Amino acid sequence: MIIVPVLGIIALAAMIFGGQALSDESLDGEIQQALATSLDTSSAIELQNLQEVQYGYGICGAYKTADGDGFASFFYDTSRKRLTLDVNSREYTSNCGLSAIC
Repeated sequence: MIIVPVLGIIALAAMIFGGQALSDESLDGEIQQALATSLDTSSAIELQNLQEVQYGYGICGAYKTADGDGFASFFYDTSRKRLTLDVNSREYTSNCGLSAIC
């Protein structure tokens, strides 16, 4: 009798967390596509140190192209689908700067 509710709870948890994982993968792909378009490259792009900001409406992180030497920073506005690569821009510093994190 107790097995049915436990299995129901496990199934519900799997649906919730599985959906979140798929959503995160979709967002990663969206960011990689925006980077590839902005950089005009077809090589693979690696994302690192992704951090949600502005209650999930933005993502700060670092990227590296397959043919690149090192990582560079970016800000991606998830609501406007807008990518910012200029780390000195107001949009980047207000969302990804140290004062925005603290």
